[in-house]
Amino acid sequence: MMGAAGSGSSERPALTLAANRDTPGPQELVPCTCPCEHKLHPCMGWCHRSQSCNNHRTHQGQKITSCWEERAQNQATTPGLRPHLCAKPSPCHQTCHKAKCAPRGAEWEQRGWGRGRWAQSPRCSPPGGRAPSAPPASDQSTGFSPGALGAVGFQLEVGTRRQPDPPLLGSVISHGKNPSLPQVAQPESCRAHRGGSMGEQPCPAPASPPGQDGGPGASPVPPVHPRDKWSKKMDFLLSVVGFAVDLGNVWRFPYICYQNGGGAFLIPYTLMAVFGGVPLFYMELALGQFHRTGAIPIWRRICPIFKGIGFAICIIGLYVSFYYNTIIAWALYYFYSSFSGTLPWASCDNPWNTPNCTNYFGRSNVTWTNSSRSPAEEFYTRKVLEIQKSGGLYDVGGIRWQLLLCLFLIFTIVYFSLWKGVKTSGKVVWVTATLPYLVLLILLVRGATLPGAWRGVLFYLRPDWGKLLSTAVWVDAAAQIFFSLGPGFGVLLALASYNHFHNNCYRDALVTSAVNCLTSFLSGFVIFTVLGYMAEMRDVEVEDVARDKGPSLLFITYPEAIANMVGSTFFAVIFFLMMITLGLDSTFGGLEAVITAVMDEYPQVLAKRRELFVLGLITVCFLGSLSTLTYGGAYVVKLLEEFGAGCSILAVVLLETIAVSWFYGIQRFSHDVKAMLGFAPGLFWKVCWAAISPALLAFIVVSSLLEQPPLVLFGYQYPAWSTSVGHLVGASSFVCIPIYMVYKLVWTPGSLKQRLAVCVRPEKTTRDAQAEALRMSPVP
Repeated sequence: MMGAAGSGSSERPALTLAANRDTPGPQELVPCTCPCEHKLHPCMGWCHRSQSCNNHRTHQGQKITSCWEERAQNQATTPGLRPHLCAKPSPCHQTCHKAKCAPRGAEWEQRGWGRGRWAQSPRCSPPGGRAPSAPPASDQSTGFSPGALGAVGFQLEVGTRRQPDPPLLGSVISHGKNPSLPQVAQPESCRAHRGGSMGEQPCPAPASPPGQDGGPGASPVPPVHPRDKWSKKMDFLLSVVGFAVDLGNVWRFPYICYQNGGGAFLIPYTLMAVFGGVPLFYMELALGQFHRTGAIPIWRRICPIFKGIGFAICIIGLYVSFYYNTIIAWALYYFYSSFSGTLPWASCDNPWNTPNCTNYFGRSNVTWTNSSRSPAEEFYTRKVLEIQKSGGLYDVGGIRWQLLLCLFLIFTIVYFSLWKGVKTSGKVVWVTATLPYLVLLILLVRGATLPGAWRGVLFYLRPDWGKLLSTAVWVDAAAQIFFSLGPGFGVLLALASYNHFHNNCYRDALVTSAVNCLTSFLSGFVIFTVLGYMAEMRDVEVEDVARDKGPSLLFITYPEAIANMVGSTFFAVIFFLMMITLGLDSTFGGLEAVITAVMDEYPQVLAKRRELFVLGLITVCFLGSLSTLTYGGAYVVKLLEEFGAGCSILAVVLLETIAVSWFYGIQRFSHDVKAMLGFAPGLFWKVCWAAISPALLAFIVVSSLLEQPPLVLFGYQYPAWSTSVGHLVGASSFVCIPIYMVYKLVWTPGSLKQRLAVCVRPEKTTRDAQAEALRMSPVP
């Protein structure tokens, strides 16, 4: 009786937990007999409105309504519901949103249930069933895990008197901070409703909350931290577009296009995108959105022996941050230098210029020789880099303090954009991802009005069909699309992991891939209209003007043309502002991939310390970039660009595709996609994932290893030892994969065959284990 509970009676009242069959009308869950077994809500016997269950109705004729939204899909892996004494319980009565909890004990005292210490072992039954008439005699006082029975609606019965529904099961759960509250015993069995039949199975053994007086063997429940979500769908789309569309779309694609046959190059480029780049782009978005975790821990759910891929991705991300942000710092230096009446690279009358400086704009009878240097080239090499003070990689010289300050400002912007997670970076990309398109359109219109612009466009698009017979053209096309879309960097996994579970990632993959490819194509017109103008001014062929590639195209060729336009200051400011925003977007994505991977791997340590962890990561990246800020820093940037994320990232993507397609299984992955989207991938996608994409990647990796031209920058021939160092840099990331494989096999018990079987089998998540124990399929 309730009175005995509140008094000092020595006899403990009988406590049972029965299914709540009298759920009030306003509740979001209603009892039903849903024939879709795999759609049963974790609240056993209660239907969740989703997909094929939408049109099912209850026996009372009431339409089934939604319950937990995304919370229902990941109750175990992303628990936003925790046991608390709460005045606002969740639809399942026993758990509540942490943010809406009342002071502990408030509901208990208000309802008058007293403070007795009840430790009988209850039994549970599903809605519509009867609870056992008497609890078992066992008297184990352990805590109660919200994951074990945290998805079942209960009603409290004391003796023979039926009491009103408690607000939540947390009302009878003891917490470390309030030990006077009573405890509920560990359940011995649960009965699950599946397909209209009843089956009794052992309940998962719950753990005792921290500080609770649990029974023998009770272990603490780790703290649960809900996962961030994108505030808006556009935040995610702009973040993906901002990562995929980077500086390489502006400098790399136009050069590769005209070098490999002009318009004819679009054929292999499109084919490689359709059969290689877009399928892998779609695969990574789907993996991240389904498993909702970063690049390191995700492999426990796919194929544990390949977990080294996650560590390799993080190391490659660090290497990229060491040189990529230095390029953005160069753009910031140009941006600052552009605020002047006359651009400093517009003439040869500056202290850093040499006798070879030749300014042919606005002058006649100017002879251009092989030794001639434009004012823009000397400004870049002798003023910005001051490379003349370096003797090469043997003697890189001191650090340029101006570039050091620029890099510090760049990393400061990056830190305050990432320190709070996707809530802050999702707002920043509204500027950094959209501004480049406005600037590209302005520059395209201006370039089309320049004299000789048509010469550049013809050179850009004139097809050379004979080039298609060259293997190098197809290798360049495949490499360009893979590096442009960016699968394998872990960024797509990280960004998609913050999506809602039922987000249409298939449509997102098609839209963002198309935007990326069209941006590359548009950038070609922006660049080559200006190159045609320069060829007209120099009275040379476009091919002679377009010999620059890589950063030189952005820091020498294009600025030179801008310096001789009307309104040169304005166009210089917006051009370098575009470069800064393009670079920042990619930096946001690359570092967010590392942050998400490491924080998801060590949530107990880092979950509440994101700001400090991001600060530490930014500090490491800043210190690692110091060598690129020296007088010979451009040589280091070139070395890292070629080897830091070259063949290594392609090999990582290859192994990732093999692990998902061949070990995890195409069918299993297709079922995952169907659980999210409501439809399975078609045959085309399955064939690409299983055969075509791995074959293309293997082809690129082998071709890249066999054909490695010597490194040359500004006439400086890289020594042989530098190439060896470059190979070591590339191998230092990839070697994580075999090392972890050996580690996993050594530390896994059993025979070799048993170890292999365990290491390639996905580890069960908490959600999967609970669903299996209750004979239910997990709600996605």
